Amino acid sequence: MEQMFEFVGNHPYLWIGLAVVSMMLIKTEYETRTSQSVQIIPMNAIRLINNNDDALIIDVRESSEFAKGHIKGAINLPLSSFKDKLSSISKSKDTAVLTYCNSGATSGKACRLLTQAGFSNVHNIAGGINNWLEAKLPITTK
Repeated sequence: MEQMFEFVGNHPYLWIGLAVVSMMLIKTEYETRTSQSVQIIPMNAIRLINNNDDALIIDVRESSEFAKGHIKGAINLPLSSFKDKLSSISKSKDTAVLTYCNSGATSGKACRLLTQAGFSNVHNIAGGINNWLEAKLPITTK
């Protein structure tokens, strides 16, 4: 036990780093567990879109990325201006909403904002557009 205290005393930056990384992991895990959105794989996203004619698909990538290719029927609401444009989709609070980005991380933030705004049926496409393309699903540039 004495050696542990000596080690801590000799390496305070290691312990501070450990504390910071631990807190970040706990915060991420807490946000994941308390999120009211559902992670959905691309094939299940297709089913959801096909079964809900009024499903809202939101691409939270920047406009330049959206122009290179996106899921058919998606609207572009970049996360950088997401809060400002949230009112434009407020009529869809009870419909199925699917969000995606490149990898699924940024769209997770959008999902949290949507649930905080009162949206009740929010889904995040796991892996984002990268996973969508990996599953060989179509995209469009129109």
